[in-house]
Amino acid sequence: MSNFLTLPILLPMFIGTILIFFAKKHKLQRVIAGFSALSLLGVAIYLGYIVYTDPSQIITLEIGDWPAPFGIVLVADMFATMMVILSSIVGVVCLFFAFKTIHSDREKFYFYPFYFYLLTGVNGAFLTGDMFNLFVFFEVMLISSYVLIVHGGTGYQLRESFKYVVMNMVASAFFLVALAYLYATTGTLNMADLAERVQVLEQEGILNGIAILFLFVFGAKGALFPLYFWLPKSYYGPPAAISALFGGLLTKVGIYAIIRVFTLIFVHNTEFTHTIILILAGGTMFFGVLGAVSQFDFKRILSYHIISQVGYMVMGLGVYTPLALAGAIYYIAHHIIVKSALFLFAGATQKITGTTELKKMGGLLKTHPWLGWLFFISAMSLAGIPPLSGFFSKFALILAAVQKESYYIVVVALVVGILTLFSMMKIFMYAFWGEPKISQDKVNRKEMFALLRPIIPLVVLTICLGFFAEPIFQYSLGVSEQILDPANYVNAVLGK
Repeated sequence: MSNFLTLPILLPMFIGTILIFFAKKHKLQRVIAGFSALSLLGVAIYLGYIVYTDPSQIITLEIGDWPAPFGIVLVADMFATMMVILSSIVGVVCLFFAFKTIHSDREKFYFYPFYFYLLTGVNGAFLTGDMFNLFVFFEVMLISSYVLIVHGGTGYQLRESFKYVVMNMVASAFFLVALAYLYATTGTLNMADLAERVQVLEQEGILNGIAILFLFVFGAKGALFPLYFWLPKSYYGPPAAISALFGGLLTKVGIYAIIRVFTLIFVHNTEFTHTIILILAGGTMFFGVLGAVSQFDFKRILSYHIISQVGYMVMGLGVYTPLALAGAIYYIAHHIIVKSALFLFAGATQKITGTTELKKMGGLLKTHPWLGWLFFISAMSLAGIPPLSGFFSKFALILAAVQKESYYIVVVALVVGILTLFSMMKIFMYAFWGEPKISQDKVNRKEMFALLRPIIPLVVLTICLGFFAEPIFQYSLGVSEQILDPANYVNAVLGK
């Protein structure tokens, strides 16, 4: 059954390759891509079920029968499989939204192959048990994102995407440097083996330096303060389906890597490393939300909110208690779903109005009430209004910080929550409230339903995450307790 671990990686890679041969046949591409994305979601859910019902709740696969730590190892624990399921959900809804909105020129120039290659890199990063292969899957994901973000774009989009490419190339170069230092110090890059060796090394200063280097690398890829400057304008330019995919997934791969590395490997001096992480979390939340408050463009507000909300996830790691990490994991699931939905709402409103500038919109609640109220639910979830998912994840984080007596981060989190509510209400008041500025028939009822159809499952999910908060939080707490006990991971991988 462990061979099943390869499917979330091999399936999108194989489909991406097949789709290259049908680049000029749009309808066939859509049929193959749609069926494959749904199949990938089914595989991800089944893998999550297998891991959840396994006694150890960790499944490993040694590629080529090379034993760890010498060979490549895939590891599926509760955290990794949760992330694979979430990436597959976002992959499905963004793909079906792209069917209705993506320009035919993008379809001709290998949009669908690189879409699936990106999912290959994302799933590989979640499932790998080796630091070098984490780098490899990061690069597969990023190279695919470079193509998706620039091809078929305008001059503005190409200019801003250049910053995205350069920043990630610099981060990748530092990633290799960090790997070299780590290998020179420990003699291994297998995560489980690293977890053991780091604890017995008497070189705390060197390990702290390496830890900060990895924090810089993953912080740049996850858009942590002060390395987030590349994100807002880069995510503004692409079509909504691509922005939703990037906003929902790409930064979360960086955050996943930070949580994995700083709960498994670099736990030798948490007073130093996790204090820095907590400070960065506060800066990320605060400066990200200031950018959102200052904007009057639908997509730019959402882009800045990616930054501020990433801070909440890292806050849980900085506080570093089971409750805080459970809140962070809950928040990751909530944010992936809600942020993807909000970017797709931005795409739907742009399709109707022809713009993303809030001051040019208005009255959509009267002409398109379903769009307006579904957006309102998602916006309130992002802002943390009960009983939606954003409230319960933030409540757990703030409660954990109070218990740890980290009062300054509590104040920052509460202020950021209020400003998030303000900025989301600004979108609602400008775009949806008031008198209509467009004609009722610009997008007919059938077309409107076609745009909403892929978004509705995400809205339903955020409602369910709120109304079924107790069992979902219990799962998050189980994930938290599992990753805070590295011995389980080490024993599963090294066969002890």
